[in-house]
Amino acid sequence: MFVSEALAQTAGTAAPASPLGDIGFFVPLILVFIVMWFFMIRPQQKKQKAHQAMIRAAKRGDRIVTSGGIVGTITKANDADNDVEVEIAKDVKIRVMRHAIADIVNRNPEAAKTVAKDAAKDTKEGANDA
Repeated sequence: MFVSEALAQTAGTAAPASPLGDIGFFVPLILVFIVMWFFMIRPQQKKQKAHQAMIRAAKRGDRIVTSGGIVGTITKANDADNDVEVEIAKDVKIRVMRHAIADIVNRNPEAAKTVAKDAAKDTKEGANDA
């Protein structure tokens, strides 16, 4: 007696089909990805490009801060090498990898002009990316 009532309850009409079919399930996921791209991923890529340009422009005489928090002045920088020599105290020099440079606090006037030119060039190249 109870079984027939249970079977009668489950035998209902099927849910109406979505007008987009199976693709309708993926539309919200695609929209979320697009929003994340414009608000998170793209600005981070621009920030990373600017940081790489700053690292490439690091020259002798620039006062830097490393990612470890060490503050010093670049005494030797070779564009071919991937490291710089930093003086952190009088006659105390260490070698630091370029990617460990977190910020340039004070830059010498020549390097400031170079960074400005590189930033202008990157902006022009970035306009073609869109």
